[in-house]
Amino acid sequence: MDQTAFLLGFAIMSLASLAIYATGKKTPPSGHHTLLHSSVPFIAATAYLAMAFGIGTLLKVDGSAVYVARYLDWSVTTPILLAGLVLLAFHEQGRTGEVGGHLTAIIVLDVLMIVTGLVSALAGPPLIKWVWYAWSCVAFLGVLYLLWGPLRAKAVERGAALGGAYNKNLAFLTVIWFLYPIVFLVGPEGLKIISDPASVWAILIMDVLAKVVYAFYAASNLEKALAQHADSRGDRW
Repeated sequence: MDQTAFLLGFAIMSLASLAIYATGKKTPPSGHHTLLHSSVPFIAATAYLAMAFGIGTLLKVDGSAVYVARYLDWSVTTPILLAGLVLLAFHEQGRTGEVGGHLTAIIVLDVLMIVTGLVSALAGPPLIKWVWYAWSCVAFLGVLYLLWGPLRAKAVERGAALGGAYNKNLAFLTVIWFLYPIVFLVGPEGLKIISDPASVWAILIMDVLAKVVYAFYAASNLEKALAQHADSRGDRW
């Protein structure tokens, strides 16, 4: 267990949560994005604090550690990030059932991906481990399909500005999220090619990119898109 990395993660995430909220818009039409993105690193900070104290850390027979707090963090924060993308795709349009249907489907697949990943990490026999890992990847592909397929089509319908912001935000998250199963694969929970400390630091960097850097990047893209969208309609938000 690398306590230094966990404490650093706690410090970065807690401060980032305050910074995102302090610098973000508080009023419509983008105020809800500030609330969503500021909550993400706050939840992550809680998980890093738990890991720093060894809470929820399980040691397997082979000596590898499974950080359950990390999976609990992801099971809450990734749905929030996905909710931000879904709301951007529809951007205050679309029927309640349509928005809710897409949101429910993508969150169910996302949580299933996290839970099956945890099962894979906890599994002992290699066959069972890799079956659950593969099923987790299938759920991940389902999430990507919804993001890049029907939701992207909805975003493009909102106009070039909002569609462009959605594409930029989605591309950023997709690249970062693809790294997580790779680190799992080569890390102590998978093939054990890299050590536990290396895995912890790699995931910390990815978490900062996905939860902190992305928040500021997404906010910038959204504000620019809203301004362009308003200009194209000849009004102001």
